Amino acid sequence: MTDVKIYWHHETAAVLDVPGPARLEIQRRIWWLAARCRAFPGVREVVPGMNNLTVDLDPEAPDLERLPERLGTEWQQSTDARYEPRQIEISVRYGGADGPDLDEVARHTRLAPAEVLRLHAAAVYTVFFLGFLPGFAYLGGMDPRLATPRRAEPRLSVPAGSVGIGGQQTGVYPSNSPGGWQLIGRTSLSMFDANSSAPTLLLPGDAVRFVAEGEAP
Repeated sequence: MTDVKIYWHHETAAVLDVPGPARLEIQRRIWWLAARCRAFPGVREVVPGMNNLTVDLDPEAPDLERLPERLGTEWQQSTDARYEPRQIEISVRYGGADGPDLDEVARHTRLAPAEVLRLHAAAVYTVFFLGFLPGFAYLGGMDPRLATPRRAEPRLSVPAGSVGIGGQQTGVYPSNSPGGWQLIGRTSLSMFDANSSAPTLLLPGDAVRFVAEGEAP
């Protein structure tokens, strides 16, 4: 049994913290628990992180004082739970003006551009956590042959929807922002909408696949 620490972050939010190192099986338990907590009465926010989960309730939520106890109980049940990730497909226009760094990735990896795109679209990625920008998902599972360092000089503006590679990870920029990842494509999907009741397209634990639009360059 994995020991956990459960403590109050402030008067309405509690944190469940699991000792490291980060492991996929622990993350799956946290994602399962996050889904359970989103159904708690009076829940305001559920934030799964790496090896931790924060749950914030309304001050008038019933049994607010029992939140840490309930987190502990649900965590014990998660040992027998089977986490079923959502399956998300993201269509991508690879290369060309939408992927201006494709040739640089191909040069660094010593792969043909078409092979870079084939490998990128062949993997099933896992959303480990959101960060950097609202809706920016850090995806694990990229083929290690595609690992490419970030740009020496970050761009001042990366278009929303740009698909990039940064080191051993890949991700999609949810909004126009500065950024230093190597851009290999772009999607028309909205990754973040602040006016939506479900603002982020991707959630921690989701399984993601990239699907190429049209013919590869």
